Amino acid sequence: MLVRETVIGSKGLPMESAVRLMRRANEYSCLVALQRGDRSVNAKSLLGILSLAAESGDAVRLIADGADEEEAVRDLLLFFEETDVEKP
Repeated sequence: MLVRETVIGSKGLPMESAVRLMRRANEYSCLVALQRGDRSVNAKSLLGILSLAAESGDAVRLIADGADEEEAVRDLLLFFEETDVEKP
């Protein structure tokens, strides 16, 4: 099991970003979860991600457990970095 911490960027995690996160998480066979405080949700579930109600500046833990956990964590951490980049 891998656990990494990241921070939600300045744009927060609106619906469009939550959908992209869910789709990326579903590319992996391992369990992928997000944790904010003491609440943990399945990152492969749109309702789970939205119910986390993560906002800009919130610290979240990315948890992956399974055969492709390293690849999943690396990719999803990159997702959080890319999501905060302003697009022209």
